[in-house]
Amino acid sequence: MDTEGTYDARGTGAERVPRPAGPPPAAPPPPTYAPQPRRPAADGPGVEEWLRTPRPVREPGVWRYGHVPRPPEKPEGVSDRSLLVGVLISVLSGLLLWSLWRNGYIPYRLVPLKLFTPGDWWYAGTFGGPRTIEGADALTVYEAVLFGLLVYGCGRLGNWSEIFRRHVAGRGQPFLGLATAAGGALAELVVWKDAVPLVRPVLILVASVAGGEIYQSQTVVNVIYALIALGVLWPFARLGRWRELAAARRGRAAAAVPDAPAGPPDAPTPEQWPELREAGMRDAAEALTAEVRTGRMNDVDVARLRHAWSVGRGHPERLAALTEAVLRTGGAAALHPSGARDLARRTVRHDLLTGQVRIGSCTDDPHNPYARRGSGVALEPALLGTSLLAVGPPGAGKSARLVRPVVESLALQALAGRAAVLAVGGAGDELGPDDAFDVVVCIGDPASVHDFDLYGGTTDPDEAAGVLAEGLVGDVTHLDSRRAATVLAQLLGPYRAVHGHFPGVPALRELLDGDTAAIDALREALGAGGHQSMLRELEARTRQKGGAGDPGPVLADRIALLDRPAFAPFFATGDQARPFSLRSLEHLPLRVRIDLPERAHAEASRLLTRLVLAQFTAVTAARTDRSLFVCLVLDDATHTVTAETVRGIRRLRSVNAGALLTLRTVDDVPEGLHTALLGAVGCCMAFSGVTTWDGKRFAEVWGKEWVETREVAQHAVFADQPFTRALHGLRKLVTGKAVTRDAVTVRRVERERWSASELAYQVPPGHAVLSVTTVEGEHAPPLLVTLDG
Repeated sequence: MDTEGTYDARGTGAERVPRPAGPPPAAPPPPTYAPQPRRPAADGPGVEEWLRTPRPVREPGVWRYGHVPRPPEKPEGVSDRSLLVGVLISVLSGLLLWSLWRNGYIPYRLVPLKLFTPGDWWYAGTFGGPRTIEGADALTVYEAVLFGLLVYGCGRLGNWSEIFRRHVAGRGQPFLGLATAAGGALAELVVWKDAVPLVRPVLILVASVAGGEIYQSQTVVNVIYALIALGVLWPFARLGRWRELAAARRGRAAAAVPDAPAGPPDAPTPEQWPELREAGMRDAAEALTAEVRTGRMNDVDVARLRHAWSVGRGHPERLAALTEAVLRTGGAAALHPSGARDLARRTVRHDLLTGQVRIGSCTDDPHNPYARRGSGVALEPALLGTSLLAVGPPGAGKSARLVRPVVESLALQALAGRAAVLAVGGAGDELGPDDAFDVVVCIGDPASVHDFDLYGGTTDPDEAAGVLAEGLVGDVTHLDSRRAATVLAQLLGPYRAVHGHFPGVPALRELLDGDTAAIDALREALGAGGHQSMLRELEARTRQKGGAGDPGPVLADRIALLDRPAFAPFFATGDQARPFSLRSLEHLPLRVRIDLPERAHAEASRLLTRLVLAQFTAVTAARTDRSLFVCLVLDDATHTVTAETVRGIRRLRSVNAGALLTLRTVDDVPEGLHTALLGAVGCCMAFSGVTTWDGKRFAEVWGKEWVETREVAQHAVFADQPFTRALHGLRKLVTGKAVTRDAVTVRRVERERWSASELAYQVPPGHAVLSVTTVEGEHAPPLLVTLDG
């Protein structure tokens, strides 16, 4: 496999990937670098558009790819029903007032006009009308002004502007333009039919300013009429934004015509690899730009090369090798040790530039902050680095909607050289197909090409004993795992001193059972080899055997679970055995899946899961190079968590590692570890169907928040006056309810973010409540998420 010097420079070449025992396989053919055009998603954009899509920095857990912030929350307004009733009442009131005005039922209606006009224009008396033509013209203009004021007042009282914004302008174009055009046509009709006093007052005002002789020219009259018509349409054009609509139509038509290719922009765009150009590597940048624009690169290639560039910036020799590989093979440079450039199939959306995988979206629920409602929800290494605990009953969707997307995302990031993933689950393809992994260990399956190392690849007897004891008896509450580790170390050390390797399962079982022949043979070999210190260890174990509280029998019973015919080909040690070791994850971006025989050997599967978790925490804590993010995914962590592994999970965030654990219920963990486990993980997820007991624990973890409550109390209204009492009695007779008034009390109280009952009964199927924390300590509140990723 050609790694172009990227991985070999670290001393972690592909030859370190463990292979099965037996004759070496035939050399694989060299990887071909045929173009592999692939889009970031099955229905997503091309790589060039994918690179240009903005990814604003948002709160933890927000799907950043193409994220658009939600508009600010509008205060709660009047209901549509109230708006429509207000408009109807204002229109009817305006028509009534105008009718009373026109028919002379409003007293003293001409007094303001007579105060500002000559007295000889009017007949004497308060109700006297116009005597001259000038008085009639003044009355016409006066009525036009009053009509305008009446329309304005009714519009303000009826809140016409709000109903226009909500039901006309809110629908956008072209509905807004069509609606205002229809309104303008109706306005022109009523104006020219003299239903609205507009034309005559305008003609009178023009004649009073320019003189009546101006109407002797028909051209001038036509111009005045045209100006009146345009003046009527102008407010409708402003409201309907006709100019913007026309400009958008012209722009759309121009866009339909292909333009000549534009010249290169001054600032390089993301697909032009600006970081390489700034470093003076213009040839490599041009080669990669051509690969992107011709479709010969996918998103994994882009992420892999960007990571290789960031790693090689501090190593000139590595950077030179990368540049040469890019010029020679283009987007196929710095390949993953497996030679793969993508997964065969993706089930969810990924964004490898940010390392996110979209698992769902926030619902429009009062528990969720307004700004987060409707936004996408994603997980990434910055969140998984604090570890995630997911709890939900069988069938809630933990495997399909959480575990599978996360494993798929980590596998893609492993192909990009940025992560390593170890997925542990039951036999089957729930965690992904075999071709999506570099190593598949099927324990109990004779067809498995890989074995599993019970000792985690270590050569230190004490370290191997500590990890193995945690896996064997970590769930035994009355037994201290440190005492069990001491017993194992007293046997593993002497055995390794004699044979050069740790014992296999049958040999270890014999030693733990205290088989006389096995103990005597080991004692003689130690004496013959001069291993006096190890001989003292063995003698100490022999003296302690059978004493009160001796953990040996319990260890022997537990190791007997692995000494079964189905596991005979597995867990071998010695020169001929080459089992897979978790220490391979220290430097290589491997994709590993371990299948456990949960149906046939449930207790042995739990033992192995505990062992894997203990080995993982020990291996990651001992890493010297922590640039690679390593994640363990346990599809079922039932009876797996121990006090020591909880302490190990708490340390993962400081060593660039994380774990994802799923449980059917929190009670699958010893009761004394409930608080410690929930406090050790930074991300918690409660699926639909959890019990109130589990909900109570999550409610305690998520705490409380200050909320503003509004209490309304109704008080009866007692009238003192006879007329008021009569009105109240009439109202009660009509409505059937007594007259009351509302007393509103607003106060701030502290309430749980999610109560146990809400988690148990108000989370719909296919949903979950998720809270996340970054490795830097930034928090996000628990959100109700639709798992539609």
